Order: sequence, then C-alpha cells, then structure tokens
Amino acid sequence: MEIFKYILILLSCSVISVVICRRLHLPAIIGYLSVGMIVGPGGVGWLPGIEDMNHLAEFGIVFLMFTLGLEFSIPRLMANRHILIGVGGLQVLICTLVATSIDWLLGLNFKQSLIVGGGLALSSTAVVVKQLTEQKKQHTPYGNMSINILLFQDIAAVAFLILVAAFSSGESSSLHITFLITTIKGIFIFIAMTLLSIWVLKPLFHEVAKARSTELFMMATLLVALSAAGITHYLDLSMALGAFLAGLMLGETEFRHQIELDIRPFRDVLLGLFFVVIGSYLDLSILPSIIVEVLLLLVAIIVGKMILIAGIVKTFGHLSTQASLRTGIILANGGEFTFVILTEAIDRDILQAGQRPVLFSAVVLSIMVAPLLIRYNKEIARFISRSRADQFDQKEYSTTILSDHAAELQNHVILCGYGRVGQILARFLDQENIPWVALDMDPMRLSKSSIAGENAFYGDATYPDTLLSAGLSRARMVVVTFSDEQPALQVVKHVREMRLDVPLFVRTQDDSNLNAFQEAGATEVVPETLESSLMLASHLLLTLGVPTKKIIDKIRSIHADRYEILRGMYRGEDDLSVLEDEQESRRSLHSIFVPEAASAVAKPLSSLIPDDEEFYIKSLTRDSERIIDPSLDMLIEVGDVIVIFATPEETAAIEELILNGS
Repeated sequence: MEIFKYILILLSCSVISVVICRRLHLPAIIGYLSVGMIVGPGGVGWLPGIEDMNHLAEFGIVFLMFTLGLEFSIPRLMANRHILIGVGGLQVLICTLVATSIDWLLGLNFKQSLIVGGGLALSSTAVVVKQLTEQKKQHTPYGNMSINILLFQDIAAVAFLILVAAFSSGESSSLHITFLITTIKGIFIFIAMTLLSIWVLKPLFHEVAKARSTELFMMATLLVALSAAGITHYLDLSMALGAFLAGLMLGETEFRHQIELDIRPFRDVLLGLFFVVIGSYLDLSILPSIIVEVLLLLVAIIVGKMILIAGIVKTFGHLSTQASLRTGIILANGGEFTFVILTEAIDRDILQAGQRPVLFSAVVLSIMVAPLLIRYNKEIARFISRSRADQFDQKEYSTTILSDHAAELQNHVILCGYGRVGQILARFLDQENIPWVALDMDPMRLSKSSIAGENAFYGDATYPDTLLSAGLSRARMVVVTFSDEQPALQVVKHVREMRLDVPLFVRTQDDSNLNAFQEAGATEVVPETLESSLMLASHLLLTLGVPTKKIIDKIRSIHADRYEILRGMYRGEDDLSVLEDEQESRRSLHSIFVPEAASAVAKPLSSLIPDDEEFYIKSLTRDSERIIDPSLDMLIEVGDVIVIFATPEETAAIEELILNGS
C-alpha cells in the first residue's frame, strides 16, 4: 500500500498546484515541478528516494516517445529535410561539441564530457510544444522552426541512449566495436518491428477494430507500447527506443489517429507525474551549498544555447534576426531526455552520483523558467536586439509579401478576418472577378490557405500600418468579418482616420453595439442574429408565395449552393466542430505540397482518389496559377499544391500516397 500512498500524495498536491498555477496564469508544468521540489526528498520528504519513483518517470517518457513515433512520417520529413536535418542536425552537433569541450576543460573525461554535452544540447519537447500550442504560435516561422529542431533532438536522444549503452560495456572492448554492436541491435529491433507491424500488428488491430470495443482497442494499444518498451529494455537498450519504434510502425496504419486519442490521457497524466519526479531532483536541502555552481551552469545553458541556436537559425534557417532570436529563446532550456540520458549514464557508472545534484538542479531550473521564456520570447528578443523595426516579426505565409502584393491591386476589397465569414465572402468575390486581400492572425489557417495561392496574409488589422500595407488608399471597400467587437471597432476608427470615402462593412454578433459602430463611421453594420431572422422570414414569405421573382430566384440560388459554399473552409484553431464523430462535419480543406522526390509525380490526379472515398480535389496551384476543380486527367508535377476536401485521416492517407506511393 506504500506505492498507493505515494501516488495519492502526488495526485493531491499536483491538483492543488496546477489549480493555483492556472489562477496565476502560469503554465501547469511549473506546478508539477514545484510539487516535486516541495514534497521530494530534498523538501518535506513526503516522497521516498528518487530511485523508488523512477518507474513513473520512465512510463511518462515511454508514452511520450510512443506518441512521437505516431506523428513521425518519413516521407513528410523528407520534404522538410533542410530544416529537420540541416538546421536540427547542426544545432545538436554544434551545441554538443561546445558543451563537450567546456566539460572536458572542467576536468571530465571524454566519455563523461560527451554524454553531458549531448544531454545539455537537448531541449524539452513536452514544455515547448505544450506552451507554443497554448499560445497558438506553433505554426509561426519561429514556432515551426523550433518544433522541427525538437524533432531532430528527440531522434538524436535515441542515438545518445545507444551511445550510453556502448560506453558502459567496459574498458576492455573497443568503443567502435561496442557502438557498432549496439547499433546493430537497434537496427535488428527496427527490422523486427517493421516485420511485426506487417505480419502481426496490422492484422491484430484489424481484428480488434472489428470487435468495436473501445476498451479492447485501448488495451491492445497499451500492450503494444509497453511490450516494445520491455523488449528493448531486456536487450539492454532504452525503453524509450522501443516505444518510439512501436509508435513509428503503428503510425503507418489507418488506426494512427484513434491510437493517439486513446494514449493521450495516459501520456498527459504520466508526463505530469514525470515532471513531479524531475522536480524532486532539485534537492532544496543541499541547494544552498551548491547554489553558485547551479546558477553558473543555469546561465551557461540558457545564454549559451540561445546564442548558438539563434546564430545557427539565422545563418542556415533563413529567418529574420528577431525570429532567430525567438527560436533561440524558446529552445534555451534543458530537456526531459537530458534526465533520461544522464540517469542512464549514472546507472551504468559512466557518471558519478556526486555529479547529479549540480547537473540536475540546473536543468530543473532551466525547465522551470522555460514556459516563462517561451511566453515572453517576443519581449525578450526585442530587448536583446533593442530594435522595434521588426515589431510584427512574422514571416509571410505566402510567397509574396503583403505590401508587394497589394501594390499591384486597384479597387480591391480588404477582408479583415479570414475565418468562415471571410472565406465565404472571398468565394463570392472570386465568382465576380473582384480582387481582394485578406488579413488574419491565425497561423494555422494561413499556412493552409496561402500555399494554395489564396490572397490571405498574416497581419493585425487593428494597426494602421497593416491596413496601409494592404492598400487601403486604393481599396474599393473594407469588410470587418471577425466577431470580436472591440478590435473591430478599432479597425473602423483607424480606417476612418485614413479614409472617409471608402465603404466600410462590419459583421457583429448582435445589435447591442450598433450605435457605436455607426458613430465610428461604419457604412453598414450586419448583426448575425438580425440577418438570420431576416433569412428565416424570407423563407417563410417564399413558402407563402410572395411574388417577388428576383428575390425568390436569388434566395433559391443561394439555398441551392450554400452547402457547397460553406463546406469548403480552411479550418483554424478556433473552428471547433460540434459533431466530431460525424465524418462529413470533420472534412475541411487541406493543402499538400508535392516535393521533388514525391512518388506521385507524372501520375494523373485520378490516381489519388480511390473509388470508395468521398473526398475530392478542390483546386491545384501550379506556377502561381490556381486551377479550380482541375481535371482528374492532369498529370502531377513537382511544386504543385493540391487542395483536397477531406478528413484528417483521409488527408494523412492521401499525403502518404503522394509522397511515398503507398
């Protein structure tokens, strides 16, 4: 019953701590780490020795690596190999070499220096991805760069774990031979998992799926993940490696999305407990005696990684100075795999147990400050660069800069907001060949729509400079489509300060602020509740046979086409479907780029659509020319952007077909 008592203590303290952090608008991870510091052996001592709780941390890492494997797609990564391998590889290599050199100068031997240097080169995937997602910044240029670098770091962590196993084999054998044997083990496991995936896992999950039992499906998922971790553990490799390979194999099946949903609760809970255990590594009882060394190492980790990563990204990632700095700040922390690698090294007697307090304390503190660094990375980068010239440092999501694109427009419409309403208006404008440009703040939506050749750009319409860049002086009309009324009112005021003659239409939720918008200078204010009532009244009158032919024809035309208009939307992070279990409600537009090595090159579009599938190809962009409803006989070329209307599962399958041909 002792373990039950410890888990109950952890859960109770974690719930209280996370609630407090949420009230203070702090990341939950800080709460987990704080619980570990307070109740751990170095705090009030409610937890036993760290070694007794390591299994909780291992399970958290096992499920984290399993979900990472589910998301790992070799064809997709090949299309993005410059950032992933080039920038990510350079970051790990350079940071490892620099840290190894410093460790060696401080008196560590070669093996110790390399392991410590490799561990410190890694950053926290769990912290960075979670924080960027909460801030909705994961699809920004610096966010996307950070995630790609993290992905390579996670792959490199597997290599470092193999290296630890090779180093621990003893002094009598050659390091090269030992590393080769360990690598062969890893390759053998990879091949075995691949064969098992084909011969066992796919048939197994097909049978499980036929049973239509959620419990059975979840148990099968846990069985595969933990079995793979156990096999690699008994072969003297890392449990994390086995879990990663299992996820990698299952990620190639049609059950990937359901498996990810099933495993997520276990991952999140165990990762929370994992961070509690990490927090317990910070021994408050001995911290005062080592505080100087810990703070020096902490500053070296944060400042050193920030400078190195920012320089690498600026030089090889082709981002602006501000975006490079922000990437460096986001990744300037230690990682969960740092503890895994260093703990493995200590358990295998490569590192001394006496080296643990300083190393672990500094890494724990770096992870604790990481959420704050990520949250305020813009302000920190601006302070460091001491320049406001890059105030809206967001790389454009399309190939043309907003101001350059708008400079060629005359008598166009500016759409402030490119959500559902903005996209519907854009469809009508396209039908009438009226030029338009859209401004939006949702990176996820823009990343999908702009690569398909649509005129949507990142920009905050509440800033006058953004409106001027969109060609306000030459615009024929401005339409505010987002529902937040305070920002919409700011847009109206700014537009009227710069132009009095341009028609200005505003969408609102209701008519509560109708007078405020009219006084600010809005030409027309369209409350949604009022318009829905008018539409209902129109249907009522039409049903009663009111003889207004023109109105009847127009409304019948809109009624006939409205489902086609409404269904073709690029989903943003704020578009939450109420009917997630309904297949049709989960379909949206997705853009797929065809890289040079894609298997589908020179094949017709019809080869992408099986007879039993219901998704369809909406458009194809080739050489900046957008072709609506392309002929299925068209041959696919390198550089094409294919826009399909499909569910996430169908999109993943069609992308795999385009890239890999299977």
